Amino acid sequence: MSRVYVCSCFGVTEKQVKAHADAGACTPRQIASACKAGTDCGSCVRRIQAILGRGNCPRRDLVDQGEPALTADVTAEAVAVAEAA
Repeated sequence: MSRVYVCSCFGVTEKQVKAHADAGACTPRQIASACKAGTDCGSCVRRIQAILGRGNCPRRDLVDQGEPALTADVTAEAVAVAEAA
């Protein structure tokens, strides 16, 4: 099975971006915070936006209340599951 890289600068795969999204990342900035994707050359930001889609954020209520949508343990667990699959 081949890996589809979204961010060549940091070696972040599409599967990892989706795992971060499943863990609550709703924006490219939150993806960047979770795994650095999009923070170097920026060429992957549009692809990240496409993967995230629009509107359907599982943790939007936390963001609206000013709470962090991502936590280190949730993000790490999501990536571990994605890499194991």
